[in-house]
Formats: sequence, structure tokens, C-alpha cells
Amino acid sequence: MDFNRAQEIVSSSKEYEVTYNGVSVWIDKLHEDGKTATVHIRKSLEERSEVNVDELKEEYLIH
Repeated sequence: MDFNRAQEIVSSSKEYEVTYNGVSVWIDKLHEDGKTATVHIRKSLEERSEVNVDELKEEYLIH
């Protein structure tokens, strides 16, 4: 995903499905370098990781 899309997702009031290595995550913070973000696995609030934004994927849910 590109950094601008990540910013849109973080700023939105809607909920989006974002994954990192196939695992569903929340984006906690986008870093000023424009390349990295702090995320956590949706089921584990304590476990946070800094990842490259381009490794995040937006999953499209079919309703």
C-alpha cells in the first residue's frame, strides 16, 4: 500500500481490513519518514511492530 492510502485509512471513520504478512492488523501510527508505520495484530493490543508501509495490504471485503 502506498503511504497516502495508509493516511486515508488512519484518518477515516470507517473500518478497513489491513493485513501484514497475511495477518489482520491495526495501523497505530504512521512515521514521518513516509515509509514506516507502527501496527498491532487485531487480537493482541500489546504486541506492536514497526513495518514498511509498502508491505501492508488493504483487503477488500465482499458484503
